Amino acid sequence: MGNPTPPLMSSPSHLEHRRLLLKFMLGSPLLGLTFCTTPAEKKELTEKIFDGITDPSQALDVFDFEKVAQSKLPPAHWGYLATGVNDDITIQANRDAIANVKLKMRRLIDPTQVDMSTTLFGKTWPTPIVLSPVSSHRAFHPEGELATARAAKSKNHLQILSTVTTTSVEDVTAERGAPVWYQLYALNDWDATKDMIQRAEAVGTEVMVFTVDLAAGSNRITLERMKRLDTRQCNNCHSSNRFEHKPMVSNAEGIEFEEKLTWDYVDKLKATTKMKLVVKGIETAEDAALCLKHGVDGIVVSNHGGRASETGRGTLDCLPEMVDVIQGKIPVLIDGGFRRGTDIFKALAIGANAVCVGRPYIWGLASFGQQGVEGVLQILRDELEMVMGQAGTKTVAEINRSFLA
Repeated sequence: MGNPTPPLMSSPSHLEHRRLLLKFMLGSPLLGLTFCTTPAEKKELTEKIFDGITDPSQALDVFDFEKVAQSKLPPAHWGYLATGVNDDITIQANRDAIANVKLKMRRLIDPTQVDMSTTLFGKTWPTPIVLSPVSSHRAFHPEGELATARAAKSKNHLQILSTVTTTSVEDVTAERGAPVWYQLYALNDWDATKDMIQRAEAVGTEVMVFTVDLAAGSNRITLERMKRLDTRQCNNCHSSNRFEHKPMVSNAEGIEFEEKLTWDYVDKLKATTKMKLVVKGIETAEDAALCLKHGVDGIVVSNHGGRASETGRGTLDCLPEMVDVIQGKIPVLIDGGFRRGTDIFKALAIGANAVCVGRPYIWGLASFGQQGVEGVLQILRDELEMVMGQAGTKTVAEINRSFLA
């Protein structure tokens, strides 16, 4: 009968193939992701495996834009965007506060008809995602605030324009095709401050966002360290006067931020403008109550993205006590570390009416201009729509604390 055919597993060639396959699998960096013990290790290994995106359509989340932005920006400009204060603890606290909130999902509720619209001061927006005021967009892209305005128009998002904009409120409003909200830093010259207010009113601005958390200054060490790595000559853009190249300050000579801010200043603004007055930088229930007492029309729960005071307290940690004080009497917005649709859902569940994002859309701007901003907004919209469908919430009004574990 002769010798039978040996089993396949004993074939030398097959064994060699198995050995090579096993060697490849054990040496694959992808396998390493399984054995990473910390999120930081996983992030580091992932960055080694995957190159940066070259088109907004390639992004899987907003963090894909961060890597591209860092590679494109000069050190000082990246430092300005990335910095917190002191040890940057509060930047991380914002993210930690969001991560510490757990969600409960409902099932067997039709997820196909999700309405993300929200209403602020009588105007309805398709999503509760707002573009926070960020200074000096031209530091991140040549088209600056105009590219951002075009993206906001394309996606129909509410845009808040910074006092320290590199494009005037008149030009931004024209590019947006509709009034934006205007963020106000009080200046040490009341006439210059009033001039900004009147210019915003003249182009139809209906809401002024008064930022109050920088009166005592801020210690931005990361920014200062990054400046030392930058060897460029920056005199063409910067001088000892911070407002010299800022079009919203008509006469910048001797102008600085006003340091003597009290609740009397809030009353003064209320008496000066017909615009709705929103106070940004509120972090305590006590100050939320005072906002109601002084007739403020809305608040933004904010620690300036961890760039004002090193409280070590995330804004999402602050939100519940303020929502409980406000009790729906005025809109409550929030910013600080929001990077995913689930993050936004958590804030809405606690009681925020809208969520502002800053750094993510600037990552998009620095990476790809208008298309990058649009890409960031689309990702956040898609993620929020998905988590609303997963939770079975057909409208923003249905999102409440019952979805928090």
